[in-house]
Amino acid sequence: MADIAMTLSINEIQRLLEGASIAPKKSLGQNFVIDPNTVRKIARLAGVGEGSRVLEIGAGLGSLTLALAETGARVTAIETDRALIPLLQDTVGANATIIEADVRELAWSDVVSTPGWNLVANLPYNIATSLVLTVLDEVPNIDRLLVMVQQEAGERIAASVGDPAYGAVSVRVALRGKAKIVGHVAPSVFFPKPRVNSVLVAIQRSPNKVDANIEIELIELLRIAFTHRRKMLRKSLKGRVDQGTLERAKISPTSRPEELDLHQWIALAQLSSMVKP
Repeated sequence: MADIAMTLSINEIQRLLEGASIAPKKSLGQNFVIDPNTVRKIARLAGVGEGSRVLEIGAGLGSLTLALAETGARVTAIETDRALIPLLQDTVGANATIIEADVRELAWSDVVSTPGWNLVANLPYNIATSLVLTVLDEVPNIDRLLVMVQQEAGERIAASVGDPAYGAVSVRVALRGKAKIVGHVAPSVFFPKPRVNSVLVAIQRSPNKVDANIEIELIELLRIAFTHRRKMLRKSLKGRVDQGTLERAKISPTSRPEELDLHQWIALAQLSSMVKP
């Protein structure tokens, strides 16, 4: 394992930012992790080690990058803030490959061109959910994800039927893999300190459960139903799915969307696709 010094304490981070006349940008959701124990915990929970291929999103000043590299993993770090790139390069040196890019415009197939990658990231709230769905839907070469997100977003991602946070996002994540909250992170480990708690969510990809046409129908049914989540399905899906189709899927027409698990949604999407002209 490489001998890598963990130096990014709160004092070191403030020194780096002040020396470069940089302030954390709210528009980019920049909250830098200042606790070595936290980044080492993330690396451990990600399950990476010698030779693992890791894509880190939002590397910032490199605290998590160093912890990942410390395990022996081969890290590719993405950072969108051009002002941080020189500081990040100085911090991580040869311990990671750094790419300056907006992850929302990333050419994924160029960066993760072979199977077996891990994604590890401290994600800003404004892109967390959409990025997780994009990776699960469009980047099959990433097998495992370990993301730090605001608690509200993490609960939606990992929720099951019966959980208050269960919704369309929960079903779409379950379609691709198994998600679980594996840790909680206090605001005190960040600079600047956010006003909300964060959680660590692990996602293990599973084989595709449906073909592309069924998936398209499923996502549309979820969109319609959860837009009117307080309505019974016979009402919210009226014009898209009739009562007979609901009954053939063994779903009560008086059910509400949060009462259906993944398998019921798949069954409904399959039948709904079959009756369309």
